[in-house]
Amino acid sequence: MKVFGFAGYSGSGKTTLIEQLIPLFIEKGLKVSLIKHTHHDFSIDQPGKDSYRHRNAGCSEVMVTSQYRWALVHELRDEPEPGLNEQLARLSPCDLVLVESFKNETIAKLEVHRTAIGKPLLFPQDPNIVAIASDFPLETSLPQFRLDLPGTIAEFILQQTGLIQHG
Repeated sequence: MKVFGFAGYSGSGKTTLIEQLIPLFIEKGLKVSLIKHTHHDFSIDQPGKDSYRHRNAGCSEVMVTSQYRWALVHELRDEPEPGLNEQLARLSPCDLVLVESFKNETIAKLEVHRTAIGKPLLFPQDPNIVAIASDFPLETSLPQFRLDLPGTIAEFILQQTGLIQHG
């Protein structure tokens, strides 16, 4: 599986850009998965539902399954948070894994930057950022892409990961 990351501050447009890129990769016949890291507590099961009640009662893992999808909720219960490699090993095989917000991982990343956010660029401190998508031209030797041109960003990612050859 090829892995490519996205970095940027909250509100920069990472999720929106990724949402635009996924259909472009699928059009090329690729099977795509995504791992998103969040610093917030989150739950995919809701209070009152059976899965929530079972997890709340103490289960380490609860799997919910139907004819449409399945989800596995693993409660860490004082275990350390798994790293990206551990999480990648849990995914079913695919062609491309997009990774959102694993800032400290040593994977190739595209920085998504919006000037309106008013935050500094990440690339000067992160040697794993290989390109920038922004709403404004920046002073850098890194490849730059306009945020409103996801097709060119998709082509760059496919070249970067070796899923297509340059040319």
